Amino acid sequence: MKMDMSTEMTRHGSGPENGTVLFGNNTKCSSIHIPEELYLTISFFGLLENLLVLLAVIKNKNLHLPMYFFICSLAVSDMLCSLYKILETILIILANTGYLDTKGPFEKKMDDVMDWIFVMSLLGSIFSICAIAADRYITVFHALRYHNIMTIKRASVILVAIWTFCGGSGIAIIMLFHDAVIIICLIVTFILLLILIVCLYIHMFLLARAHAKKIASLSGQWNSVHQRANVNGAITLTILLGVFICCWSPFVLHLLLYVMCRYNPYCACYLSIFNVNGSLILCNSVIDPFIYAFRSPELCSTFKKLLCWWMTA
Repeated sequence: MKMDMSTEMTRHGSGPENGTVLFGNNTKCSSIHIPEELYLTISFFGLLENLLVLLAVIKNKNLHLPMYFFICSLAVSDMLCSLYKILETILIILANTGYLDTKGPFEKKMDDVMDWIFVMSLLGSIFSICAIAADRYITVFHALRYHNIMTIKRASVILVAIWTFCGGSGIAIIMLFHDAVIIICLIVTFILLLILIVCLYIHMFLLARAHAKKIASLSGQWNSVHQRANVNGAITLTILLGVFICCWSPFVLHLLLYVMCRYNPYCACYLSIFNVNGSLILCNSVIDPFIYAFRSPELCSTFKKLLCWWMTA
């Protein structure tokens, strides 16, 4: 697969048979092998979890709110990531057993499709978290006008724009992926959007105390409930952002090192743990639904009802 940079890297070593990659200065870097069955298990688990998130939001009308729509968008991104790895793993297994030709026209087309899915998953995750951050910002600083600003219609338009952009960008990136400039653009986009989210988040917390004084004239009970809801939403965003950075940053660093210094022995040692970086991405898809359930009692309750219905069906 084109997205598997470690394939290119091993061409300059002693081969994959001993699990070690050799470089010109005799530096040895042991690669970590992860069974394909484990990849499949994690991917299926992540796919089912995020599908459960979508079903829960659809079923519970109390969750038909812009924030949960953006959470569904993030869940779709995680599903695409799991789907990508499931398809890739199945094709690898078929190729290893001799049922597929890795250089055949069908396989190359499937490779492009899967890489397109992967790029959409990355971009979709970034922009979905941006949308959640913007939604939380409006909730905190424009609480009285939130329902006029962030309507269901506007949230739907935002989601359509996000996924249209992600789909188009994915096609462009896959068509020009051989160009190092395109890879760098993808990395820069990732970093800039994360910086934007972090700056927005810091700004939100710095002004939160001052904003709380402005709405102090409201009834104490409403103010307390509203403030608690805002804090919970901000904490949820913090956890989602932290997990996303921890799980995706190693892979983005992998891309950067591949472009900048793939033949440097120190960079090559990091590139040799590509499988670990890929596993972290899959773990992100598995962890996110637990964050939703842990932070949202309403969503957690709907999860339980769906699971009970499934077990008794």
